Amino acid sequence: MSVTALIAVGISHNKSLSHNVKYGIVLDAGSSHTSLYIFSWASEKENDTGIVQQIEECKVSGAGIAAYYRRPNDITVRLTQCMEKARKMIPMSKHQETPVYMGASAGMRLLRMASDRMAGKVMAAVIRNLNNYPFNFHGAKIITGQEEGAYNWITINYLLGHFVQKSKWHNQFFEGINHEKNFGVLNLGSDSTQITFVPKNHTMESPENSLQFRLYGKDYYVYTHSFLCYGKDQALWQKLAKDIQMLSDGVLRDPCFHPGYEEVVTVKALYETPCIRRFKKILPFNAFQIHGTGNYEQCQQRILELFNTSYCPYSQCAFNGVFLPPFQGSFGAFSIFYFVMDFFNFTSEKVSQEEAIRRIGNFCSQPWNEVKTSFPKVDEKELSEYCFSGIYILSLFTYGYHFTNKTWENIHFMGKIRGTNAGWTLGYMLNMTNKIPAEQPFTAPLSHSTYVFLMFFFSLLLAIEITAALFILNKPAHLWEEMV
Repeated sequence: MSVTALIAVGISHNKSLSHNVKYGIVLDAGSSHTSLYIFSWASEKENDTGIVQQIEECKVSGAGIAAYYRRPNDITVRLTQCMEKARKMIPMSKHQETPVYMGASAGMRLLRMASDRMAGKVMAAVIRNLNNYPFNFHGAKIITGQEEGAYNWITINYLLGHFVQKSKWHNQFFEGINHEKNFGVLNLGSDSTQITFVPKNHTMESPENSLQFRLYGKDYYVYTHSFLCYGKDQALWQKLAKDIQMLSDGVLRDPCFHPGYEEVVTVKALYETPCIRRFKKILPFNAFQIHGTGNYEQCQQRILELFNTSYCPYSQCAFNGVFLPPFQGSFGAFSIFYFVMDFFNFTSEKVSQEEAIRRIGNFCSQPWNEVKTSFPKVDEKELSEYCFSGIYILSLFTYGYHFTNKTWENIHFMGKIRGTNAGWTLGYMLNMTNKIPAEQPFTAPLSHSTYVFLMFFFSLLLAIEITAALFILNKPAHLWEEMV
């Protein structure tokens, strides 16, 4: 009995305390595709904010939800696989309390710009579908560009350990990156691009570019702006729409594509996006042919015509009259910024701005047939646009955001961080945990003093019993007979 009691006390007190884990689901309805992310965190939180980790990512098949404006009910079929995966992965007992959020980004912002009615039909179809699952659905909305940039900023700085001093990531930093208080974030998508950072002065000339967050007991003020229509794809469409305005023969000699590259583009397809409204005009042809000439300087000159830097109502601007405060600290560049620079091997080694220009210029001047031979595994459509993408990114940094040769050194191209997607969804979930009530963690059944007393008592009792047993067993045989 004493042995049993000792074991019971020891196991009861020293067993690993189970956490009351909470779960959350966020769907990122992006321009080109939709992804579902499952997050978890211990319910007791840290200064009112959860220590959140991504535990699953599921890519929804098909295009972004904006592409289904003609057949919105098709979205239901696309979402089913990932939502069923979430249903199986999250314990059934947690289903009703698990919040589900959907945020649609630049693709839906563009669709709403083109037709508010069509955007409404798509979002209604999404809401109907997500309401069919046993989770706590909190709605779907088209997030603003500022929200996307700010939540991205939260994600990056959380993963780099800048919010929680005891974070497991805090001392596992990237080699070659200064230990800044926080990082600015640069993000490039298909339809928009965002810049977000903490400025030196909290007083900003443009209040609409300022957002405040309270995370882990501290307040953060960030500058953020999203340039809709300046994502990689929309910038290319803008440039083409601008360049064909003066054509008479329907042949565009384009320095942003390799020599020998040819492609036919219909005017109707080009004019479908609302981003080219300022360049739209009646043309004497229904389609035009791109003939690549591959020249860095000429391509950059055509790209710079997309940035209006002649007007600034503030002390300083980025472009198109948008306020931009002075930079502070280092920046992480993600999404298409990373993918394009990784293609040029600028992520594995640090190169100067001049070296980046030289390498991209050499790549653009290579004949298209040679490029295809050198990269046989890369999709041809994607490969054909790397020349434009590389020049556009360097132009955006230099002439759009005004990074100099010196501040270029503070830009770090990053993909995933610690295996976690570096998008806005984790930042959104972190911010939402502030609104989800915390719960007390499970506590040990015994106090330390009670545990020590019981262990001592039963150990002493066990020692007495063992001593007594040994004494009895060692008695002479005639004493046993007398006892009998």
